[in-house]
Amino acid sequence: MEVLYRRCAGLDVHKDTVVACARLVDGDAARAQMETVTFGTTTRALLELSDWLTAREVTHVVMESTGVYWKPVWHVLEGNFELVLGNAVYLRNVPGRKSDVADAAWLADLLAHGLVRASFVPVAMQAEMRDLTRTRKQCVREQSRQIQRLQKVLEDANVKLDSVLSDITGTSGRAIVQALINGEADPKKLAALANPRVKATQETLADALLGKVTQHHRFMLKFHMDHYDAISRQIEEIDKRIEETMHPFHDAARHLQEIPGVGAVAASAIVAEIGVDMSRFPSVGHLLSWAGLVPQMDQSAGKHRSTRTRKGNPLLKTMLVQCAWSASRTKKSYYRARFHRIRARRGTKKAVVAVAASLLTAAYYMLRDGTEHKDLGVDYFDRRDGTKTVKRLERRIRELGYDVQIQKVA
Repeated sequence: MEVLYRRCAGLDVHKDTVVACARLVDGDAARAQMETVTFGTTTRALLELSDWLTAREVTHVVMESTGVYWKPVWHVLEGNFELVLGNAVYLRNVPGRKSDVADAAWLADLLAHGLVRASFVPVAMQAEMRDLTRTRKQCVREQSRQIQRLQKVLEDANVKLDSVLSDITGTSGRAIVQALINGEADPKKLAALANPRVKATQETLADALLGKVTQHHRFMLKFHMDHYDAISRQIEEIDKRIEETMHPFHDAARHLQEIPGVGAVAASAIVAEIGVDMSRFPSVGHLLSWAGLVPQMDQSAGKHRSTRTRKGNPLLKTMLVQCAWSASRTKKSYYRARFHRIRARRGTKKAVVAVAASLLTAAYYMLRDGTEHKDLGVDYFDRRDGTKTVKRLERRIRELGYDVQIQKVA
């Protein structure tokens, strides 16, 4: 095979060690020389690694994306070499030859022949935005767990608050829970704390709030409610930080909010995950594949064995699916028509993933071309497939036992 890089290196990165293998081809030599050295992962040791690679005139360096251990190595070597980050799934060595030294040499060989598909590595500012948006999602998840723990304590006390209120952390729910913590046990007094707009009647509320609340239950309710409030304050702090960090990309995030189902939080997450420079993705299909929103290719002997979507980017994929549910409920929109069109043939899950792919497609072209969002309309498929629609309806009417003649209106 043709050698693309004559002086390159492969790094097998671990928590405490980095095994570096330099693959060097001098002049017209037929075989490459392999030099392997093990370094530590402290900053001093990584600087020694950089000097070692520079002394051997290495131009390209490849490493696997192993957890977070590759990041310090990347930060030290960035700017001095052409760095390539590879997905470990696609860089597996031959079975039976597994060792740190062999892995480093294998990476160097793959890079030398151009067989490593580089993974997307965001710039420093985008990486910071990613950390913030992903941390916010973790906080929201933990907040949801606290609500579930509150419900568990209330159920243990036989207080059916979540059966009469849709949100036990809302205005009415918090007032009732706080009264329980303070020692109030009269169900009628507790029911009177609910907002008058609550659908349940006072009698229904009083019946649901008649339980057996002990001192232990009050302690646990206070503990979980305090934890819930603490997480709420943390989310407010991180939202302020996200707004400050997103300032250079405020216009891009604002334009993305024009897409149905995409709010401020989702727009920030999309910009944080894919950035605003779409040139790193050769086409919209590459972006959809990277996000895990298209069927995987698994074909053998002319048969398609599986069409499940790939894992992709977990935060971006789940965020877009949530936006797709909202977009599918937007009246008179293209996304609602697409959802119902696909759901009739393929089911709900595939339909919502298809809508998520459409949302990301719109975001790609908006960021690439700097254009505003334009909805194709709920009648897009009827306009595109007018003849097919007529034939399908005609065939359906004949299947029901009726004769029909189709004539176009003048």
